[in-house]
Amino acid sequence: MRHGKKINHLGRTSAHRKAMLSNMASSLILHKRITTTVAKAKALRKYVEPLLTKSKNDTTHSRRTVFSYLQNKDSVKELFDTVAAKVATRPGGYTRIFKMGNRLGDNADICIIELVDFNETLVKETGAGAAAKGKSRRRSSGKKKAEGAEAAAGSTTEINDTSATESTETAEDAK
Repeated sequence: MRHGKKINHLGRTSAHRKAMLSNMASSLILHKRITTTVAKAKALRKYVEPLLTKSKNDTTHSRRTVFSYLQNKDSVKELFDTVAAKVATRPGGYTRIFKMGNRLGDNADICIIELVDFNETLVKETGAGAAAKGKSRRRSSGKKKAEGAEAAAGSTTEINDTSATESTETAEDAK
């Protein structure tokens, strides 16, 4: 039985597994996207997400803690400089896994794991979707009042627009 055994050993010794996850996390931070197997990606997600959370607090202690996991100065610098700025407002879920199919050689499940805020095509789509989704689906009690106020504001702008065009016409007639 496997009760309470959360960690996936990935068929490796603990030292090999820690080194592999450290290298994969460094590569993910530096390149923002890597291709690997699904099992490794899920293990990497559990490894790297706490590090991304720690990077939100830029102190010497958090930098040293993250460095003890990554063992790579360049990836720590990249994490605290560029990645932390993008994930600062996100409450969690910093990575995304796309399944791609099976590898030809050994038929292993392959996927892409990436940092969520660095996929430009999806960020643009969700940015446009977020603006449209910002409206509440429920009908609020003040909606009729707001619509009435907008209609009144719209009619005053129309009056102002017509008076502006009339004043420009009279100015041209005066010339």
